[in-house]
Amino acid sequence: MGLFLFSIGLFKKVILADSFAVWANPGFSTETALTLIDAWTTSLSYTLQLYFDFSGYVDMAIGMSLMFNIRLPLNFNSPYKAKDIQDFWRRWHITLSRFLRDYIYIPLGGNKVSKYRNYVNLFSVFFIGGIWHGASWMFVIWGILHGGAIVIHRIWKDFGLRMWGWLGWLITFNFVNIAWVFFRADNLDTAQNILIGMSGLNGIGTEGLKELAILLIFITATVVFRNSNDMSSSFKPTRIYQILTGMLLFAGIVMLERHSDFLYFRF
Repeated sequence: MGLFLFSIGLFKKVILADSFAVWANPGFSTETALTLIDAWTTSLSYTLQLYFDFSGYVDMAIGMSLMFNIRLPLNFNSPYKAKDIQDFWRRWHITLSRFLRDYIYIPLGGNKVSKYRNYVNLFSVFFIGGIWHGASWMFVIWGILHGGAIVIHRIWKDFGLRMWGWLGWLITFNFVNIAWVFFRADNLDTAQNILIGMSGLNGIGTEGLKELAILLIFITATVVFRNSNDMSSSFKPTRIYQILTGMLLFAGIVMLERHSDFLYFRF
């Protein structure tokens, strides 16, 4: 099972994540105004690059540990299936969320304080979480965005309001996608250029439709298909799994020769 998980993670990283990086990087490095299709291709490419990079890293770490009979905690659980921002943070970088909860949120009083103080506590956790990623105003903005979103979500719950599941997913995914623009951009001008393009103010454009269609297919796959955690829970060393493991491992090793960086090395 450890080798199976490692093979999945390696495939996610060197085949999928690095392929999406080829589409994402040009959009984040250009000063040219981006069209609607170019901007959405850029943002969604990075959203998927980061997803498969981090998910692959986690799968490889858990897989390698299992080879030594060590079980690491779950750290990634299909975050793009989340139907609200709280659910997203229960699925994305779970160990970081747990650390921030135990060492910042609870010491500040958690939810054992007044309603308004609780809002401040929630916002503070994500503001500090943004700074944890690096000394950059872009990480601060990203943390502020998520802090504001989690407070809005809590107010929504406090009023007893509800939302259709599909609408909750659509809002959550698009918010996360937009917030990733600030997370990835080197400066505010780059982020602004992409967001203006995503709004359609620079025109729709005609190129990049094929790439955008591929991205939408992969986004659908991340929502519909079982993740590696589910697959490992029902893992049996059958011939099917042996063949699949060999194919994934072979493909990953073959592609190792091209330059590749783990995005989370910097954190």
